[in-house]
Amino acid sequence: MGIRGRGEVHVSWFLRGLRKGIKTEKFPKEKPLEIAPWSTRLKGDGEVDCPTNAIKGGKWEPGRCVFCRRCYPAYRPTGDVDIYAVGRTVGLFKKSFYLYPIDVGTCGGCNLELKAISSPQYDMTRFGIFFTNTPRQADALVVMGVMTERMREVLFNAYEAMPKPKLVIALGACAISGGIIGAGSEIKPDVVIPGCPPNPYTILKALIEARTRKGEEK
Repeated sequence: MGIRGRGEVHVSWFLRGLRKGIKTEKFPKEKPLEIAPWSTRLKGDGEVDCPTNAIKGGKWEPGRCVFCRRCYPAYRPTGDVDIYAVGRTVGLFKKSFYLYPIDVGTCGGCNLELKAISSPQYDMTRFGIFFTNTPRQADALVVMGVMTERMREVLFNAYEAMPKPKLVIALGACAISGGIIGAGSEIKPDVVIPGCPPNPYTILKALIEARTRKGEEK
């Protein structure tokens, strides 16, 4: 048996899913059927004892929030998953978008939620989004976790190995701000996806927005 290309493998997986009758979420065209409320937008009033200063002066900063619930009931989750920010997009990635995840010091939570978007429920492949196991074939580097000393060189080597154009995605509060115990990624991200860990819906919607149509780069 010869070596099959990545495209053939994905088509095969898709056809098997159809034969088995696997259904996926209609999100993002429709609202999520079920959603974990925490790691969605918080809304409330007043000062609270926030360990990461995510709530300061009555304002909530999602990139610093670890959703520890110490602010509850003054602040409550709204169910709004649009808490990500896309600073730069690349239209070349519209047809296919390959992600290289790198763990620089996580608890494992972000890894699980990222992996969930490849499950039949979310099926990221229907949007042309795939994982790759080498940065040399990656369009985007997905950084997860607190920046640790031993992973610093690994992170920069992976970034340098990626072909241009490329995007950097900071996934989770630790990668964005360092959370409670450390510092965030030392490579400036183009896309930030808050949460502790981020909701799969938030991850998927941010990834789709990061690959706009050709000519819509910003």
